[in-house]
Amino acid sequence: MNSRQLYQRLLTHIRPYRLRFILAVVTMGLASATEPFFPALLKELLDNGFSTAQGKWDWLIYPLGIIVIFIARATLSFVGDYLMSWVSHAVIFEMRETMFARLISLPIKYFGDTISGRIISKVTYDVNNVAAASSEALSSLIKDTLSIVGLLIWLFYLNWQLTLITLAMAPLIALAVTVFSRRLRKVSRGIQDSFGDITQVMQESVEGYKIIRIFGGQSYEKERFKDAVMNHRHLQMRAVVAAGGQKPIVQFFGALPLAIIIGIAIFQAGDGQGSVGGFVSFITAMVMLLTPIKHLTDVNSPIQRGLAAAESIFALIDEKPEDDRGTQELGRARGQVEFDRVVFSYPGAESAALKGISFDIRPGECIALVGQSGSGKTTVANLLPRFYHVDSGTIRIDGQALEDIKLESLRSNIALVSQEVVLFNDTIAANIAYGAMRGASREEIEAAAQAAYATEFIDKLPDGFDTVVGEHGVKLSGGQRQRLAIARALLKNAPLLILDEATSALDTESERHVQAALDELMRGRTTLVIAHRLSTIERADRILVLSDGKVAESGKHDELLAQDSLYARLQRMQQLNG
Repeated sequence: MNSRQLYQRLLTHIRPYRLRFILAVVTMGLASATEPFFPALLKELLDNGFSTAQGKWDWLIYPLGIIVIFIARATLSFVGDYLMSWVSHAVIFEMRETMFARLISLPIKYFGDTISGRIISKVTYDVNNVAAASSEALSSLIKDTLSIVGLLIWLFYLNWQLTLITLAMAPLIALAVTVFSRRLRKVSRGIQDSFGDITQVMQESVEGYKIIRIFGGQSYEKERFKDAVMNHRHLQMRAVVAAGGQKPIVQFFGALPLAIIIGIAIFQAGDGQGSVGGFVSFITAMVMLLTPIKHLTDVNSPIQRGLAAAESIFALIDEKPEDDRGTQELGRARGQVEFDRVVFSYPGAESAALKGISFDIRPGECIALVGQSGSGKTTVANLLPRFYHVDSGTIRIDGQALEDIKLESLRSNIALVSQEVVLFNDTIAANIAYGAMRGASREEIEAAAQAAYATEFIDKLPDGFDTVVGEHGVKLSGGQRQRLAIARALLKNAPLLILDEATSALDTESERHVQAALDELMRGRTTLVIAHRLSTIERADRILVLSDGKVAESGKHDELLAQDSLYARLQRMQQLNG
């Protein structure tokens, strides 16, 4: 989008606050309208103020006039700036809400393709740049433009021939601003990306602090951060050059007509073609004209940064949300699941992750998926909640095609417990009663924790269920975090359950507690278990062995061992590896 389109779109966000915005523009206009009054007052003072014909107290009108002019301008400017800032921050608040709402509705692919640091910088750094462009910069743009118009009207009134000389430089000034604006916009885009890189390095360093220390990565991370900051600094200096380079050019084109006009005005005054008051008023207005021109030159830099930031923000807002093409309500599912010749490839992958896979899961049945890395186990788990759409084939729940079911209805029937437990920096109770379950009573939360064997450690915490777990649950052990995830799934009470290697990262003692909680969780539910440790799925109703995106074997644990094929080889390999 070009600058005009970006500003037009920004103005659409101002529409709900248009009354305050209009009032801000009006008060700024009135403040700017007072600008010509001062040189006009000087003209009257010099031409008539010193006349002896005036009354005894007439001279007071001039100092009082100056006071009134400056008080009026200051008051109107304050009101205009306040209202413009109010509107600006209201728009920024709304934009942040819109960005976050769109962010949490985007498909899984977006988060795989975009580094988290860039996403965070859009909502923080980029929005702040838009705030600068839409408050301080926009206020200056309005006030200074109107000041220039008011002063030019006065100059035309005094001497239209000399004023035309001033306007002759306007195209050159506009050309200089246009050239530097393009440069600033380009550099500003790079600055935004570089800030995202800084955020990304910091985020990874904070989250990976243990690995950094264990593997001696401090020097490496320092260099990464130094490179990111150095690149940001380099781009900032390019922006300074682009922003500062236009100032002397614009000021030169502003001073040149001033010098010419002073020379001509002195010649005309000496020739009796004008009054002293008119001359002083004209020169004063010319000098006053330089200040708003300089301000407009200065404001170009934050405006270009703001427009570049607006491009980034609107790019996120315009991202297509997760495709919810379903139209049917599932209700509470019985738990019948069918994969019918499902083919799926990840975006950009050279080969398909699933190659015509087919299997059924009966209501209440526990099915385990095993196989080497890359065999397609996790892909099956990702397709069931429709994180991705299949290339061909059909997945059905209770006979309904997955694509025909509304996402909210589908996912309300599925609970997930994975190896990487996601906990939020909130209380234990809030982490159990998360999302749609946030209205659960304390009794229901405690019952879920009891069933997950989590009260054993929760009761020992200083604040019990009101204990804040810290970022990513850092204050808890792996087994404790896993049991909270199971309690969360128990509270949801969904008929379909996905266990994605839920015990693979636990020690033996923790695994014992977690496995007991999982047994409670799986009771009466259709369960899909993705297992790394084969010992954890020996009691599954059926085991599907995946290989290269296909079902290679199917049966119970003892049956598959008796076949002495792929499953048996995987079992022996794990026993050899301890």
